[in-house]
Amino acid sequence: MPLNATVARVTDRIRARSEAPRAAYLDRIGRAAAAGPARAHLSCGNQAHAYAAMGADKPALAAARAPNIGIVTAYNDMLSAHQPYESYPALIREAARRAGATAQVAGGVPAMCDGVTQGQAGMELSLFSRDVIALAAGVALSHNTFDAALFLGVCDKIVPGLVIAAATFGHVPAVFVPAGPMTSGITNDEKSRVRNAFAEGKATREELMAAEMASYHGPGTCTFYGTANTNQMLMEIMGLHLPGASFVNPNTPLRAALTEAAATRAAQITALGNDFRPVGEILDERAYVNGIVGLMATGGSTNLVLHLPAMARASGVMLDLQDFADLSDAVPLMAKVYPNGLADVNHFHAAGGLQFLIGQLLDAGLLHPDAKTVAGEGLEPYRQEAVLEDGRLGWRPGPTASLNDKILRPANDAFAPVGGLKQLSGNLGRGVIKVSAVAPERHVIEAPARVFHTQEAVKAAFKAGAFTSDTVVVVRFQGPQANGMPELHSLTPTLSVLQDRGLRVALVTDGRMSGASGKVPAAIHVSPEAAAGGPLARLRDGDLVRLDADAGTLEVLAPGFEDRPPVPADLSANAHGIGRELFEAFRRNVGPAVTGAAVVV
Repeated sequence: MPLNATVARVTDRIRARSEAPRAAYLDRIGRAAAAGPARAHLSCGNQAHAYAAMGADKPALAAARAPNIGIVTAYNDMLSAHQPYESYPALIREAARRAGATAQVAGGVPAMCDGVTQGQAGMELSLFSRDVIALAAGVALSHNTFDAALFLGVCDKIVPGLVIAAATFGHVPAVFVPAGPMTSGITNDEKSRVRNAFAEGKATREELMAAEMASYHGPGTCTFYGTANTNQMLMEIMGLHLPGASFVNPNTPLRAALTEAAATRAAQITALGNDFRPVGEILDERAYVNGIVGLMATGGSTNLVLHLPAMARASGVMLDLQDFADLSDAVPLMAKVYPNGLADVNHFHAAGGLQFLIGQLLDAGLLHPDAKTVAGEGLEPYRQEAVLEDGRLGWRPGPTASLNDKILRPANDAFAPVGGLKQLSGNLGRGVIKVSAVAPERHVIEAPARVFHTQEAVKAAFKAGAFTSDTVVVVRFQGPQANGMPELHSLTPTLSVLQDRGLRVALVTDGRMSGASGKVPAAIHVSPEAAAGGPLARLRDGDLVRLDADAGTLEVLAPGFEDRPPVPADLSANAHGIGRELFEAFRRNVGPAVTGAAVVV
């Protein structure tokens, strides 16, 4: 199948836009690779420090003829998705020895749980944690003793931060190693019902706690299709996972076998062998276009509209919101996984999962089939699913037909002809909306604005009964310069209740929503942000705002709007407490949302 014309056009546009920075990047990593294996340039004293605690592996490390794999881990046991990583280093070291290699934990990176910090002050550190993770991984790899790297991370900012670090050390081959989703608990729909009932005072805190604990109940990623699971889809469709690795549950024999295979593959693709695959060559414009196509086909997290441009810039590739918009118009929505359906990722995987989806997208000409991956040349291996046969890991052809068409459909019979995300632009700035879960009759909302500066003020107004008519709720001064761009997911039950009461409501903000953004239309990441004097800073209560997801517009219909002075921000409450004072330099130096809200790239 020839490449889809829109996919080809967008790729060519990205390639042309990125020509100079990509050439400089490839030259930089090429010179680093040409210098040869890193350990050859270390003094005996340098190396002795690095190998002192390595026991039986010390002779192989000192000889410097076998590959040495650096493990960068985001393990902690507060994130359910990362708890399984506790046992991975031992598995990896043993697998590396069998492959004639060695492996060391190069370093750890922080990993915060957005589920814990939603609606809390700590959420103001969340987006910036991506840059901290990139910096911490850079420190881990700075010892320059590794021929390949394994990156252990799953959740929201962790994977993008690790990709930024991997791209920065682009001359080093890299394999990303997932941990898999937790087994299914109560349905996400039931969890949402209890949350909404609690918001209305119709459920007790004990009932809410019971529902939450029944939903988040064991090791692995949360099972809805939020940022963590979107990350895993991206790592597979971009060729950084082994085929079929993303959605195998933790603590299963297949999961352990895939982890061991990742170590083996990392040892095979170093510069010491015959299949050198530096990660910087994998992370080209084709990989990022494939990632965006996967994002659209699955209705993935809006957070990746921030993360993908930041990740791409680290490898010299320049993405723009228009690239997302054009690809969204060309890619059908093939999956319905909560919040844009009732199924969870385990159901998605059982229905054919990524192997069916990737195969369909390849057959439709919507993916670059020749993109370089850790598994081989091209995406063909990613049609295959991983299996254990007689205790040995192997791959077999994945499903060619959906096993549940309520969850997963072929490209020519998709749930919608276009993808799940839309760009918005107009006199209020540029932003994005996730439409995959929004009913078509709610794609256009025109209503008077109610302007707030905190999500707590929105909740207080709701409790006071202030919302009695159609409303566009505007929450400004939530951008990266203002307070680190926290997610506003804790507003979801409030807005959902208003919508369920029959009101036409929408959210407009320069902040973020969760990867679980749901049925209420939300224009998010609006840029320029209010703290930088953006148009949102000129809005007043009662201004008529029109959000049109079909036309891709976000406008205020108020005479003289452009001539108003912007309202100044009072950000004193966001400057201190829960570590926020440590991030003042980040807030001063962060880039705009449209380029990824990044500090380090």
